[in-house]
Amino acid sequence: MRIHLALVPRAVVILTALLSPIATGSRALAREESHISGGTLSARVTPDGAASGLKTPDPAMRASAAEESQRIRVIVSSQDGRRGLSEESPLTPGPVRSTRRPIIEVDLSKKCQSILGLGASLEHATCANLAKLPAAKREEVIEKLVSPTLGIGMNLMRLCIGTSDFVGEPYYTHDDLPAGETDPELKRFSIERDRRYVLPAIQLALRKNPDLLFFASPWSPPAWMKTSGKLGTGRVKQAFYPAYARYLLQFIQAYQAEGVPICAITVQNEPQHQDAAYPTTIWTAEEQRDFIRDHLGPLFERHAVKTRIWCWDHNWNKPGFPRTILSDPRAARYVDGTAFHLYEGKVEAQSALQREFPDKHIYFTEGSVFGTEGALQLIDILRHDARSYNAWVIMLDEHQRPNRGPHDASATCIELLDDGTIRYNYDYYMQGQFMKFIQRGAVRLESTAPRARGFGHAAFLNPDGHVVLVVANAGAEASSFAVNSGGRQFETELPAKSVATYLWKSGR
Repeated sequence: MRIHLALVPRAVVILTALLSPIATGSRALAREESHISGGTLSARVTPDGAASGLKTPDPAMRASAAEESQRIRVIVSSQDGRRGLSEESPLTPGPVRSTRRPIIEVDLSKKCQSILGLGASLEHATCANLAKLPAAKREEVIEKLVSPTLGIGMNLMRLCIGTSDFVGEPYYTHDDLPAGETDPELKRFSIERDRRYVLPAIQLALRKNPDLLFFASPWSPPAWMKTSGKLGTGRVKQAFYPAYARYLLQFIQAYQAEGVPICAITVQNEPQHQDAAYPTTIWTAEEQRDFIRDHLGPLFERHAVKTRIWCWDHNWNKPGFPRTILSDPRAARYVDGTAFHLYEGKVEAQSALQREFPDKHIYFTEGSVFGTEGALQLIDILRHDARSYNAWVIMLDEHQRPNRGPHDASATCIELLDDGTIRYNYDYYMQGQFMKFIQRGAVRLESTAPRARGFGHAAFLNPDGHVVLVVANAGAEASSFAVNSGGRQFETELPAKSVATYLWKSGR
């Protein structure tokens, strides 16, 4: 597993105030006036108006309320650290008119994929660093990650079935045995090692956000199931396909018993990559097809398991792998969709596969993005039919540890410093520009604009009726533009290397 090295300067902001909630329905908007003081972000939250107890408000008040409902909320994060999910002055839209500025057209009538969730991973490295914190600080950090009101609202998390490469302790699975022994009945299956610090972090996150969903991926089956007899390299022996299917089922059941339902699994993390230095397993497309068709799918069906199966879980450069699975009707009936990573290939592979198999979904399951250029990547991922986005590894320490694997890491969105404090980097706020405002069940709206280098946008319609438009400007200069939607228009300017989120009631 890789975390790409960031090629942008790291803008560091220390969060000293909790983030303001999203106003919905008729609830009065809260205004968060943010400023930088001594290198930190502080915030003053003041209400925009007071609630009235009058049964019949006067016409002026009704007009004011109507005007307020038409205003455009503006939230900005900038790579220079001056803004971090900062609420700016609202904009007031007007009629569509001619303008010299480039125009983003948001078409409320053209709906694309729905969003399952946006988040990251609660893998062993993040959970181990969380476990080092005092209880109150640990709760605060998790709240700032998953709370939709007090944090950035991550609502979909990736879990590991066994360990990945980002772990401090020796690698393990849930049925490790001495060399030469086997356990096809899985009598020694256990998630006991996860109870030390992984499950507590997951359960705390779920308490902070009961709407949190989890999907899980294995890096390797137990070594005794494999041709290599090792966690690193090798294939699953076909004689152990039934045991491996039951292994995945028992993981789901064990986590369910701990109060952690698993909404989806992938058969194998990165099935076309092998490395002796950490848990990896090779699968061909035909092998994964047969395993899903003849073992995993039927087993889930017999046990009435609602957990979805996502195939592939690797890069954009080999769409032929999921195509092989989805082209077999007997295998495809068990597959909800295809999972992608970003380390090789081009994002257009997502949309091409979705067009070929329109009844199967696209999920983006691993790949951190960095800086405002990273926001453009995230926009592209969502514009190419992904129903989800998951960054990889939330929190390493300032030395990028723990990490037993061979892949170098960049600074994560939050970092544990040597003095025990937490640093919230720009990427935390950049991700929040999407995750805090795009609700589960939102549908992406078609949005168009003249092509411009370093400029991108994606629009969504939330279940509560609000339009969410995320715009990224990775250029060295501020960018002015207009937005047309629903017969209304507003004009604005986005600072250099910044991301903005615009929210307004759709009126539909």
